Amino acid sequence: MNTTPVLEMIDPATLTIDINVRKDAALSANFVASIKELGVLEPVIAHRKDDGTVHVLMGQRRTLGAIEAGRETIPVMIVASPEEADRLITQVVENIQRTELTEADEAEAYHQLSLIGVSAAAIAKKTGRTKTTVESALKAKATIAGAQALHNGYTVEQALILAEFESDEDATAELESVIKDDPDYLDHMTQKLRDERDSREQLAALKAVLEAEGKTVVEDAGHYGDHETLRVDALKRADGEPATDQDANAVLISTDYRRQHTAVPVVTGWKELGFVPKYERYDGGTGAQKGPMTEEQKAERKTLIANNREMETATKVRRDFVKTLLTRKAAPKGWQYFTVHAITHHPETASGYDGKVAAEMIGAKTGEDEKWGWNPLRDHTAATTARSEFSLIAVVCAGYEKTIQKDSWRSAEKRHFHYLNQLTIWGYTASDVERVILDKHTAETD
Repeated sequence: MNTTPVLEMIDPATLTIDINVRKDAALSANFVASIKELGVLEPVIAHRKDDGTVHVLMGQRRTLGAIEAGRETIPVMIVASPEEADRLITQVVENIQRTELTEADEAEAYHQLSLIGVSAAAIAKKTGRTKTTVESALKAKATIAGAQALHNGYTVEQALILAEFESDEDATAELESVIKDDPDYLDHMTQKLRDERDSREQLAALKAVLEAEGKTVVEDAGHYGDHETLRVDALKRADGEPATDQDANAVLISTDYRRQHTAVPVVTGWKELGFVPKYERYDGGTGAQKGPMTEEQKAERKTLIANNREMETATKVRRDFVKTLLTRKAAPKGWQYFTVHAITHHPETASGYDGKVAAEMIGAKTGEDEKWGWNPLRDHTAATTARSEFSLIAVVCAGYEKTIQKDSWRSAEKRHFHYLNQLTIWGYTASDVERVILDKHTAETD
């Protein structure tokens, strides 16, 4: 019997796919268009049964893409039997176990195994990798942007991030710049871009609702008489009664430091409509009216808002770092001194921690019970005595987190320095606004 693989050109619609049939085969428009124009460049691997039917072993996605693209034939490598495919699996696993493999090579190996029906869990077991590692590599490989990033030498983590923002050219360019010049800052930049993206989507949704309601949206409104458009809560009617939302003839979309948007009722052309402002702007109680903010004041306010937003973004990155840190097998070096120092120098870190935040940091279930006094960490520690040191670290970190506010960079307290400094010792990369706190106390001793 001939065991040499034979290359044949076969109608993809006649092929049988009997493993790894996926309803979500990730057949993007670009993928199908590429096959329609160029054909299937990498042969599908299959074997022919005794009844003459050809069963695909490797290349299900390419086969489905060729069918959708209307290709009459595709290259198919016919192997002797499924045992030949098993040999390929063994070869792939052996390649993965080579220490010199790049992450791109490893992702490609996982991809090839998945194409012949090997699950992520099975791949992880065969290769000695974690299931999460395998799933991340497969997810990156399944997208055009992710696969290209891997081909360009990026890590799986970086490829996943670039794939996430593949439709945003500006974000992609910014991410690539950070990866090239300051890769340790990638987590902060990624979270910032996610926050901005979510904010844009929320803003678009709010504008759509307001437009459907027939409301006029204005760009600016104030509280004092030096503005042509004033907020309703800053106006009185001609009879002296406070204006109400029913008096509004437009809305202002107000955005806070969290990038949350709110429609604020306003009155444009309030003078002509007979309204009067509730407040007058005075300077130092002298009675002299003060005009609009100076350019310097505007710049200061812009910096304030930007730093507050950066602190909000950093909070998410920081908590994710602690959560990842506490998934390791061993507690981080120096955790004993860190916790005892926190409890003795900043007792509020132990007494005032947020149980939900602490529970999330150690990956414990938080549930949905929001009743008074609810503490999921207490439930977690009551259920197990394992890894109690991790719960203690989570308690202290969650205590610090509760005391850090959006504008903590302005006061740069010593307790926050101790917390952030310990995280950086453990591998955390501080954001620019967190560095304001660190830099103030770096040269000091406790």
